[in-house]
Amino acid sequence: MATTLRDSIARAVVAACCLTGLWGAEPAEHPYVGAQACAECHETKFSQQSRSGHARSLHRADEHPLAASFVTKKPLRREPGYEFVFSRTPDGLRVRASSAGDVMEMGIDWAFGAGEQGITFVTRGNQEWYLEHSFSYFTGPQSFARTPGHEGPAETLPQAVGILYNIASAESGILQCFKCHSTGPVALGAGRAIHPLEPGVRCESCHGPGRKHIEAMRRGDLENGFKEIGNPGRLSANGLGEHCGTCHRPPEPDVTVDWKDPWNTRHSPVYLVQSRCFQRSDGRLSCLTCHDPHAPLRRDEPAYYARKCSACHETPRHSHVNFAKTGAADCTGCHMPKVQPHPYLQFTNHWIGVFRDGGPLTPIR
Repeated sequence: MATTLRDSIARAVVAACCLTGLWGAEPAEHPYVGAQACAECHETKFSQQSRSGHARSLHRADEHPLAASFVTKKPLRREPGYEFVFSRTPDGLRVRASSAGDVMEMGIDWAFGAGEQGITFVTRGNQEWYLEHSFSYFTGPQSFARTPGHEGPAETLPQAVGILYNIASAESGILQCFKCHSTGPVALGAGRAIHPLEPGVRCESCHGPGRKHIEAMRRGDLENGFKEIGNPGRLSANGLGEHCGTCHRPPEPDVTVDWKDPWNTRHSPVYLVQSRCFQRSDGRLSCLTCHDPHAPLRRDEPAYYARKCSACHETPRHSHVNFAKTGAADCTGCHMPKVQPHPYLQFTNHWIGVFRDGGPLTPIR
């Protein structure tokens, strides 16, 4: 059976877990080198990728670029009678929750999200549990609001503060959250604290560990140097969808997708493969057709995406397609509509098609 890039990276992660002591093996030289090492030869791509949402997807909470905004001007309220105050102290970001004389106060360890739409906060509770906080920060309104999945009243103050996730539970997803928001293996340190190797989705998340590649290139052994690094750009359209879908996929991959649930539109590869454009493109349409993995996402640039569409749709099928070559059309505005499952979150539906007015979830077949 042919070895895929995902297989190679998976084996490298297994090896790296052993090397970091996660699975009890003797420590050795680590195969991951970090994005800064890649910058020595790939300075332009490193600089571009550093500005992307992927690269900024995980921070220590007080080190997030938007950390100065994570302060409440007045208490946040949650039904039926809980109040929350977020503050920054010399010890870092903290939250104080209270209700009828009961008080809980704790530091906030991690901030998930680049801040292009929202940031969710996570705190280590103890050796067994991590807490996802019930309030997130949203950059659109520049304010806090309820974290998705935390709607409704809470019966106790601890329930009001957030949802607990067991570290050891495969179903809990907390380790997977760290894996998809960081690069390299995620280790459990003293007291079973989670330690991502490199916060953010950086070079080696997609290309695999780089130490052997760098060593070979420095020796002038170009042949082995290129063999020792992965290149997702060489994957087929389906292979690339699976590769990106390692993280951009529903949290339960074996469960049938509910196409009527607007939250599922955030899992782009799952939707793209449903498109006739994808299915009839003979492999020409893939994630990389429109998205440069080494650059920030091009938001609000309809002319850019219209030119991508015109690469295949050269013959107009209706009047609007005429404008694709000139950059005046907004192909995606109609054929990849925005879906808003939350007041402050918006996702592009990658199931390319023709949609009825007011029905942006599934196209007309």
